[in-house]
Amino acid sequence: MSEAYHFDVRLQPNETLALIKEGMPQESELLYEELNDLGGGMMIGTLVYERYYFRSGNQAALVIIVDNLKGRSNVRIIPAGGSRGMIIKIDWGAGKSFASAVEQILSDFIVD
Repeated sequence: MSEAYHFDVRLQPNETLALIKEGMPQESELLYEELNDLGGGMMIGTLVYERYYFRSGNQAALVIIVDNLKGRSNVRIIPAGGSRGMIIKIDWGAGKSFASAVEQILSDFIVD
């Protein structure tokens, strides 16, 4: 199972997703996006990115989910597919690198 990263931010989910889309590196391809307004100020949104890493010769995917269902906007980042092996899955840091790009984009808004 891939390591997931999560943290809260001081932005609404729609603002968070817009900021991520604006700041993602050009070599990251946005494959899918969705934002659902659940009413009462609650929202949940998803972004799915893909990126090719020349260093390791792998493609990695990144799923980003943002919701404010518990009051604060919570960001969950799930990297996947960063390895070629069927048995031994080593992504050589591609997943962590991909996920850290999102964390850097949102760094000014992260709540402790």
